[in-house]
Amino acid sequence: MKFLHTSDWQLGKPFGRAPDEARAALLEARLDAIDALAAAARREGAGWVLVAGDVFDSAEPGDRVYRQALTRMKVADDVRWALLPGNHDPARADGLWSRLAGEAPANVIACLEPEAMQLDEGAWLLPAPLQYKRTFEDPTAWFDTVATPAGALRIGLAHGPVTDFSSGGGVANLLAPDRAKRAGLTYLALGDWHGRRAIDAFTHYSGTPEPDDFGREVTGVALLVEARNAASAPTVSDLPIGRYTWLAEDWMLNQVEDVDDRLASLAAGIERRHLVARLKIAGLLTLAGRVAVRDRL
Repeated sequence: MKFLHTSDWQLGKPFGRAPDEARAALLEARLDAIDALAAAARREGAGWVLVAGDVFDSAEPGDRVYRQALTRMKVADDVRWALLPGNHDPARADGLWSRLAGEAPANVIACLEPEAMQLDEGAWLLPAPLQYKRTFEDPTAWFDTVATPAGALRIGLAHGPVTDFSSGGGVANLLAPDRAKRAGLTYLALGDWHGRRAIDAFTHYSGTPEPDDFGREVTGVALLVEARNAASAPTVSDLPIGRYTWLAEDWMLNQVEDVDDRLASLAAGIERRHLVARLKIAGLLTLAGRVAVRDRL
């Protein structure tokens, strides 16, 4: 079985620090990632896209964002989508997810209950939806005891940190890092960490498919997972999805010409229209030199 693992779309993220024009472009890129994921699923022959939480940035993303998301998934009707509530968009009663479950097209499934769901013949999904923004019980604990047919692929879908990189006691939505082993999972698809990270051969964070901040680890990808049988580790490959590259640099300028050299070497190979750059500039220049640097930037 082949499927895509993605997470942390956070549709409707406001990008409040960005100028209006940039904010609009970044908002649209997050929606466009749905189209890119559908195209990647078709290209790779993956029948399912599993979204491990934080589909939306909040429980009230706005009607346009909500409608755009459902419409884009509906248009990709040759791909099936499984959506999991995360800590940004928990499945509150009579809220966003109740509406989505009632209005979703036939190829979109909202995973609102902690119960095993059959994906394909011989493949079962074990989702761990978050009902609240913060919980101090491991939402994946039930994976250990739920029964599935003998020899079936058991695929976990969850959202939260693991102890490998959490800050210690009192962490909300904390997941056991060895849950895949405990529960006999073929694969555990995780969300919450915005960078792509492998916990072990069976447990992976996909990171967000569209980068959304500076200083992240690898982002802008989805994971192509190919599971051959229930006992062996699946093959996991990174697929590029994102549009924008986020880059932060500190520049020390001693003369006006220094900025030209810096600009010439900035983000080589990346189109300027696909670059989100934060530059911190320091140095000693004349007032005229400062004006010249500002004009060049």
